[in-house]
Amino acid sequence: MTHGPDIDAGAELDPVHPVAPPEHEHASGRAQGLSTAEVAEHVARGEVNDVPVRSSRSLSEIVRANVFTRFNAIIGVLWVIMLFVAPIQDGLFGFVIIANTGIGIIQELRAKKTLDSLAVVGEAKPTVRRDGRSAEISTSEIVLGDLIELGPGDKVVVDGETVEADGLEVDESLLTGEADPVHKKPGDPMMSGSFVVAGGGAFTATKVGREAYAAQLAEEASRFTLVHSELRTGISTILKYVTWMMIPTAIGLIISQLVHDKHNFKDSIARTVGGIVPMIPEGLVLLTSVAFAIGVIRLGRKQCLVQELPAIEGLARVDIVCLDKTGTLTEGGMDVTEVRMLGGADEGYVRKVLGALGESDPRPNASLQAIIDAYPDAEEWRCTESLPFSSARKYSGAAFSEGNGENSTWLLGAPDVLLPPADAALEAVDELNRQGLRVLLLARAVVELDDAQPAAGAVPTALVVLEQRLRPDAADTLAYFAEQNVQAKVISGDNAVSVGAVAAKLGLPGAENTIDARQLPTDRDEMAKVLEANSVFGRVTPQQKRDMVAAMQSKGHNVAMTGDGVNDVLALKDADIGVSMGSGSEATRAVAQIVLLNNSFATLPSVVAEGRRVIGNITRVATLFLVKTVYSVLLAVLVVCFQVDYPFLPRHLTLLSTLTIGVPAFFLALAPNKERAKPHFVHRVMKYSIPGGVIAAVATFVTYMWARHVYTGPGSLDAETSAATLTLFLVSMWVLVIIARPYTWWRICLVLAMGAGFLLVLTVPWLQDFFALKLVGVTMPWTAVAIAAVASVGLEFAWRWVGRRFPD
Repeated sequence: MTHGPDIDAGAELDPVHPVAPPEHEHASGRAQGLSTAEVAEHVARGEVNDVPVRSSRSLSEIVRANVFTRFNAIIGVLWVIMLFVAPIQDGLFGFVIIANTGIGIIQELRAKKTLDSLAVVGEAKPTVRRDGRSAEISTSEIVLGDLIELGPGDKVVVDGETVEADGLEVDESLLTGEADPVHKKPGDPMMSGSFVVAGGGAFTATKVGREAYAAQLAEEASRFTLVHSELRTGISTILKYVTWMMIPTAIGLIISQLVHDKHNFKDSIARTVGGIVPMIPEGLVLLTSVAFAIGVIRLGRKQCLVQELPAIEGLARVDIVCLDKTGTLTEGGMDVTEVRMLGGADEGYVRKVLGALGESDPRPNASLQAIIDAYPDAEEWRCTESLPFSSARKYSGAAFSEGNGENSTWLLGAPDVLLPPADAALEAVDELNRQGLRVLLLARAVVELDDAQPAAGAVPTALVVLEQRLRPDAADTLAYFAEQNVQAKVISGDNAVSVGAVAAKLGLPGAENTIDARQLPTDRDEMAKVLEANSVFGRVTPQQKRDMVAAMQSKGHNVAMTGDGVNDVLALKDADIGVSMGSGSEATRAVAQIVLLNNSFATLPSVVAEGRRVIGNITRVATLFLVKTVYSVLLAVLVVCFQVDYPFLPRHLTLLSTLTIGVPAFFLALAPNKERAKPHFVHRVMKYSIPGGVIAAVATFVTYMWARHVYTGPGSLDAETSAATLTLFLVSMWVLVIIARPYTWWRICLVLAMGAGFLLVLTVPWLQDFFALKLVGVTMPWTAVAIAAVASVGLEFAWRWVGRRFPD
């Protein structure tokens, strides 16, 4: 058996292998695998690979994560207290939390449903031999003792022992860190989590389920998770600071209201709770989860499987996208357009050689498949030895008994690798490459395949010219990245000139300057300089792909890597974001954070846009939430220091939070946003939240203290509260006005609707009574408006100054 050549770095290995019918299986002596009865016995004993495929959190985990939070616990206790000491309208904040938590659970369940259904579509199915027949089954159906077949790109899903090996090379780097592929022979152990890079074979499962070496790692890696996210980590950091601020402030407020004030005990309790509740930015975590969950649903509809939730965020931060030509810019299929004879070779004989090479590989890649389609097998030829294709070698070989007593050995692969630099045939190859065509060289070897240099002295016999099919959507996708200031780098194992020609057809900037990776410097800094200055690279080895990713990351770039071949696995794993095609090898799909199930490179802009929408909008609404936290803490401190009644009841702040934060934040969090994500989330949010909150608190407290001098007698506290509420609402609305920029028709309507809602409360009698808001007189309400206007001007100046003084 021989494994098909391909001058690309193996990027088009097909993971969905056609299962050969019995008449095409190996002859006698081939292991038959377990019988149906033996499989049933193992299943009865529970010896099944029952590691659950966990693509998302379970229902119980979703409910726990949304209900049992630190802030829900605090608010829950305060809510219970309010239900005993105050009217129901002062307990509205509790119902809001219940509604918000319910929304969070429902949205995440929708995301779970989407993700789970996509995960089933994208799940790889290993080929298992039972009763002498090969069949694809689910990973969870493998039992102890099963004989599992392997080919290029297949992932080893359970531990086992090698039974058959035909040039079998396995990469165990994801487990051991050792970069070089390991040659496997019968009897050698197979480790789950490794993958095949060349050759083929079969192994017997010796450990299944949770006993397998990588089972627990695989289970954890496949979870739908919110960890390792700058956004999530930033919010957790903010909440930690808020908690530390809230505890002493709340204690001081409680002492102030209960000990020093001589008012009604229940009223003091209500105002104390009213001071504590708004300190908690409880909706921020919920809104972040909802925004991410909706992002997963949106991408799921476009057949994009997000295996790790932060990948949506990560791709939005990317400024370099590395693309493999084959399978990404071009479609997998190819056509043989020409075979050029070299050195007077006989065309009929060459056709027989090509047919024999094609027939000898049961799992051909796209290049060899094109040859198989063009040239039938020479039945009398028999393969006696094979050299599998590898991305590092860039050629494969096979030795044949031709049926007439003659023996011959052939190599098929990259012309510029098999031929010496001065060979005349390379001129014709370069000319074909400049047309964007792909060229393989058929050469007759003069040494054995097991020689240290099997290509040494090989005699060139023919050039096989292949035409690649460009993806119709590739040009538009490259244009999108250019518009978004995301650099596209084409990194391929193919000939550099050919890669450049394809990239030029698609309009990639800098495609005319192609770099042969064999000439790249090995020093990381020097390599990074070349990478930043150029866009197209050919003849890249798998290790070089990994080194190139590391070099770009060393210069502060966020790098996304796309690929579908075995050779892409290490680079995909090392990149900030790995993107695999759905038709890619099982190994690439296992390590990628994002899998494009429809194999469409054009889906990537949707992922980028979704990530930018989430990050940009959460940064906006986080500022809204934290302005409230800052002014709530500062108001409580001022109340304690001045030994006065807390100005608000919970119902007042519930109304303000709903109109100036809750409802607007929900719409703003789901709005389109194309701004590229920026780092330092905490810094960017707090630099606006702190001055905004301070100005709002000072303006509100000034109005409150002024009103205390204006109003006297019974009912004065309600009048003071109403004036302070008016100022705080107007200042908070101006914060919303700033956050909503740049304006669109719907954002203007949103702001106006929130203002109309508050005006409705002030003018409808029963709403006035329900929320205990009634403006008394004329002078004080207009004074409150004037103070709010001055504060709003201060907000504008403060935010502009902060933007200049502390740029992003």
